[in-house]
Amino acid sequence: MVLNFIFVGFFLTAFVFAFVQWTFYGNHEIFPAMLDATFSMSKTAFEIALGLTGGMCLWLGIMKVGERAGAVNILARLVRPLFRRLFPDLPPDHPAHGSMLMNISANMLGLDNAATPLGLKAMQELQSVNASKETASNSQIMFLVLNTSGLTLIPISVMIYRAQMGAANPADVFLPILLATAISTLVGLIAVSLFQRIKLYNPVVIAWLLGIIGVLGTSLWFLTQLPQDTISVISRTWSAFIIFSVISGFIGLGLARKINVYDAFIDGAKDGFSVATRIIPYLVAILVAIAVFRAAGVMDLLLDGLRYAVAFTGLPNQWIDAMPTALMKPLSGSGARAMMVDAMDTHGADSFIGQLVSTLQGSTDTTFYVLAVYFGSVGIKNTRHAVTCGLLADAAGIIAAIIIAYMFFG
Repeated sequence: MVLNFIFVGFFLTAFVFAFVQWTFYGNHEIFPAMLDATFSMSKTAFEIALGLTGGMCLWLGIMKVGERAGAVNILARLVRPLFRRLFPDLPPDHPAHGSMLMNISANMLGLDNAATPLGLKAMQELQSVNASKETASNSQIMFLVLNTSGLTLIPISVMIYRAQMGAANPADVFLPILLATAISTLVGLIAVSLFQRIKLYNPVVIAWLLGIIGVLGTSLWFLTQLPQDTISVISRTWSAFIIFSVISGFIGLGLARKINVYDAFIDGAKDGFSVATRIIPYLVAILVAIAVFRAAGVMDLLLDGLRYAVAFTGLPNQWIDAMPTALMKPLSGSGARAMMVDAMDTHGADSFIGQLVSTLQGSTDTTFYVLAVYFGSVGIKNTRHAVTCGLLADAAGIIAAIIIAYMFFG
């Protein structure tokens, strides 16, 4: 129902805004531009799904090897005490625990191509115990919001873009991104817990959170002892090492358990193509609606209104130039990246705006994209409170990114 309102709202708002421009301001190019945007973005949506196919075949194949070898069950047992509190409706021995752990770990390492197939696998497993197949379950919503909040320990892609745009120290946004994304994840977790009446003050949950904070603190202390220009290299190297260690561990355990590793991989990879084709309609719908919304100029109108409102209060308004990235982030990952690169090109990668848009880009994930892909892959139509909690996490991440950027770079 929520996606229906969003889809209809984007199109109708764009149409009304474009009609006013055409009728009263003589803008005869507005409707052709919107039409071009629909065809362009529908093609982009298909290319995104097609591009995911190979990655999904690979990672679903690796996951099948891990399942048959028992590696996923081992990982699931490690996080079972925590997940049992966060996902109380999910059976303790369900394989979704392992898949969710793998997905969240890949997200934390900034491995988007690996995280998406693993997330789709986890969503399918959660769907197997969903009593109402077209309505999102509590477990599916918690898992999705943890994804959309975008907790990232190593923002590889942002640092690479900064290096390409000529930043003196591409990793100077590492700590601000980590702080902003941690706040976003915490707000998302609290929001879902309030909706689902999950008790976060449970000793097990508190112990896990303190443990995670301890690991983060130790990692940050270690990284702060290193030269700035080596942090990006170390992050990329360790990320690649960890993920290849997982793959090798799955295969090695499969050999030790005397399973046919190749056949297991092929069985899992076969599911990759079918999953990719199922998400195409959902991607086309949400991305085309976003493209029309942008092409009609509604986004520019929102920014102009925000700039006027902030100027009226007398508060600093330099951060408004970074808001296209912030507002686009929940809607389109590629759109937000384009906005980030454009801002760095206009203002400079090492300017305040350049550093702020980089922090914003890493603070959250693409809520509506994740919503469309993950829920679309299993046919969920009623998203319940998933959008509300996801957008609350996004808002927290955006506000935190702005405040933290002023603390570090302002």
